[in-house]
Amino acid sequence: MANVSVAAEWQLLYNRYYRKPEIYQMRWKHVDLSRNKVACASFGGPIAVIRDDSKIVQLYAESALRKLRIFNSAGVLLSETIWKHPGGRLIGMSWSDDQTLICIVQDGTIYRYNIHAELMEPNVSMGKECFEQNVVECVFWGNGVVCLTEGGELFCISDFKTMKPYKLADVPGLIEDDMLQPTCLAVREPQYTMSGNVEVLVGVGEEIFVVDEDEAQSIRFDEPSVEDSEMQNDDYGNLIGAVQKMIVSPNGKFLTLFTHDSRVVVVGMESKKIAIDYSCESALPPQQMAWCGMDSVLLYWDEDLLMVGPLGDPVHYFYDEPVILIPECDGVRILSNTSLEFLQRVPDSTESIFKIGSTSPAALLYDALDHFDRRSAKADENLRLIRSSLSEAVESCIDAAGHEFNVTRQRALLRAASYGQAFSSNFQRDRVQETCRTLRVLNAVRDPDIGIPLSIQQYKLLTAMVLISRLINAHSHLLALRISEYLGMNKEVVIMHWACAKITASPSTPEAHLLEILLDKLQLCRGISYAAVATHADNCGRRKLAAMLVEHEPRSTKQVPLLLSIGEEDTALVKATESGDTDLVYLVIFHIWQKRPPLEFFAMIQGRVLARDLFVAYARCHKHEFLKDFFLSTGQIHEVAFLLWKESWEMGKNPMASKGSPLHGPRIKLIEKASNLFSQTKEHTFESKAAEEHAKLLRIQHELEVSTKQAIFVDSSINDTIRTCIVLRNNRAAAKVKSEFKVSDKRWYWLKAFALATIKDWDALEKFSKEKRPPTGFRPFVEACIDADEKAEALKYIPKLSDLVERGEAYARIGMAKEAADAAAQANDGGELLERFRKTFSQNAIFDTLKMPFQGVS
Repeated sequence: MANVSVAAEWQLLYNRYYRKPEIYQMRWKHVDLSRNKVACASFGGPIAVIRDDSKIVQLYAESALRKLRIFNSAGVLLSETIWKHPGGRLIGMSWSDDQTLICIVQDGTIYRYNIHAELMEPNVSMGKECFEQNVVECVFWGNGVVCLTEGGELFCISDFKTMKPYKLADVPGLIEDDMLQPTCLAVREPQYTMSGNVEVLVGVGEEIFVVDEDEAQSIRFDEPSVEDSEMQNDDYGNLIGAVQKMIVSPNGKFLTLFTHDSRVVVVGMESKKIAIDYSCESALPPQQMAWCGMDSVLLYWDEDLLMVGPLGDPVHYFYDEPVILIPECDGVRILSNTSLEFLQRVPDSTESIFKIGSTSPAALLYDALDHFDRRSAKADENLRLIRSSLSEAVESCIDAAGHEFNVTRQRALLRAASYGQAFSSNFQRDRVQETCRTLRVLNAVRDPDIGIPLSIQQYKLLTAMVLISRLINAHSHLLALRISEYLGMNKEVVIMHWACAKITASPSTPEAHLLEILLDKLQLCRGISYAAVATHADNCGRRKLAAMLVEHEPRSTKQVPLLLSIGEEDTALVKATESGDTDLVYLVIFHIWQKRPPLEFFAMIQGRVLARDLFVAYARCHKHEFLKDFFLSTGQIHEVAFLLWKESWEMGKNPMASKGSPLHGPRIKLIEKASNLFSQTKEHTFESKAAEEHAKLLRIQHELEVSTKQAIFVDSSINDTIRTCIVLRNNRAAAKVKSEFKVSDKRWYWLKAFALATIKDWDALEKFSKEKRPPTGFRPFVEACIDADEKAEALKYIPKLSDLVERGEAYARIGMAKEAADAAAQANDGGELLERFRKTFSQNAIFDTLKMPFQGVS
């Protein structure tokens, strides 16, 4: 009998059953759909209602001010606001995919509301043309809209997230002929078109145009695909004729047309072939048309809802009140003043169980459970009959339970599945648990107080994550949290949104008490971002609460920027230095640098070693003057001196700092200033003297460049300066440099010997060697000649070397092996030099010359 009562509610359309269970008795009061504009969101979303200003209605006891009211699907009021926008009457409104209410008024202005009836800024305009011509009709799809103006022009927004309107191609005839107006519009969504752009179908006269951004093309539908259908007309003609209403199927492959001669025609968008052709009794076009899944089409006139399928007689549903058709992926929700129903094709699994007279394995399993409850032996008999198909029967019961809205029936079907599963060894055991988990979630959100009547197919398409997001946006945080925990999903998003909503809704609650409430919940989720909640508190003007919250943020990368944004620079610097993250420390330093006076900034970073060192490292490269102020304020005079000295070197790199440039004057002054600063500290006496001598050297080099007109002296060393003077035969200048800087005689002999050898002035070199006995001996003369590759000149001085080892090495360097051997033999070094020479000359022809002396010595 249970099967009979279930199947008795079904309607047969050819060979397919349809059911229309009542989901809710609407809880709203005094809402007449015929007097209002209504926008219903898909996937069991909210319902927006506002009085239709295009109709003359009696106001009874209500206010003359129009109210935008938002209900859930059970008619429970969620929010309301007074509509007081300019721009003309409301042309259309619809919900976007993210449940934002889009309202378009006559001048093309778009107003957006969230589910709490709060206006979302900024408002957007469809463009200047829409403002001048007025919008007369708009067609919405998931996340876009197409508007038609009085001038026959089409404008489109393809994505409400970007809100960028653009003009579509002109429809032939509409612009030229003011009397010609479109009879109907339909939209083919971008994901179903070949181009990937939105296509608008426009009925004009007896033609249908496909319009996109680039062009408008006329299309024909004139080839029937069904030969033997009783419902088809005998004469199709070449054209369908004028179309009064049309809609596109959910998958974008079919187009339903209501023609001027009261025919319902379904044609393929790609094949252009007619799939359905049914003649209706009413000559008037239907008020609404909708696809019921992909199997049938619904047409609604006053009090009559007609369902037409590919074959067979249509099904009529009669209503004594106005209804709104809300297409879903697997059916149509039917909203009336008093109830919400869901019209859908009966799932195959449900049909196999509850169809009258069914003997399918699933029906027998369901019947076996009934016998088992009544302790009848017939239960075992049924199980024996379906033993080979028991797994399929269990699967059918589970699937049928998932499609049921009635909780009692869900329980019965799941019990049948569990009963059959006990006798099946090859069935996946987790299927029942998985379905139970899904149904618990669905039953929770189907509660009238929540009002989201999702079917299981819609739930799988929507996903649990999006469902939780919608519950959060509706401020059903407790249910969202329990679902997240039950499904093992991350609770952080739910708790954070609750915390932000709590702060917004508690403007008068003391900070300490509110913080206690927030922490009690925030601590439920490890790793939650306290900084994000603190940011929201700051945006709400609760700066003290934000500072208290951010103290609990364990991640410095999130904590420090927020502390800076709320003006807690001192705390931010402490946290940044404690973290050891140099990037964070630099972030705080630059922020304070811009916000605070210099002396206050210096005082803040002076006590923080890491911050101070990082600032100094940065300022040394980019901010010398500011760094000087810092060092002076902290008493580090020697550091200022080093900076001045460095600046003088940087100035010397200037291309202009040559050929007697006046830049030498400032350079010398900088170095002298550095020397004075060094002299003020006892620890830097050496640096003071070095800077003083550097300034003196620069002055002399500058004078030399001026006198010689050669930019070759500045920034060279004392040795190089002396050498260059000798090379230029300016011996007086060289002697002056020697005297000024107290160059020793030993260094003077080395420098002059090499300088004379460089210019190959051998006579001057010989004369210099005879002036007096060289304090270094004759080695500088030997080295200079050998480096100049002058062996003959070197031989003048080698015999004068008093050190036999040096003499032998000198002979060896100019290739005189015999003389080198003689000197080595006479050296009192234990034969070490002689052995070294043997190895040196063993692989060349000179070895024969060295052999005999070596043997004699040995």
